[in-house]
Amino acid sequence: MVKVMWFLKRAEHLTQAEFRAWWLDHMHLVAELQRPHLKRYVVNVRVEEDALASGPPHPFEWDGCAEQWFEDADGFRAAYERPTPSASRLDTLKHTSRFSRMVVEEHPVAVTGE
Repeated sequence: MVKVMWFLKRAEHLTQAEFRAWWLDHMHLVAELQRPHLKRYVVNVRVEEDALASGPPHPFEWDGCAEQWFEDADGFRAAYERPTPSASRLDTLKHTSRFSRMVVEEHPVAVTGE
């Protein structure tokens, strides 16, 4: 299994609420376009205010991250390697100032109560 984490920074013309609304709609376009290859897809959007104790010492630079799982590298390539940008990519470019990805290995930890 291949897991890819995408980090997105909203475009400067969007508020956090506008970005959230766009991404929660956009995620369905991504899922539809990548359906044959995508095994799991989770979108995580930053909350407006981090009011938890011991908050970060400075503002976090990303507005959200997405987690995508593919069966293997061939599945990822089939979803992303195209001669022209997909509708999803073009839509993302309109709504973000930048994005980056990180391929990761999951290492689950069992916790009490699971």
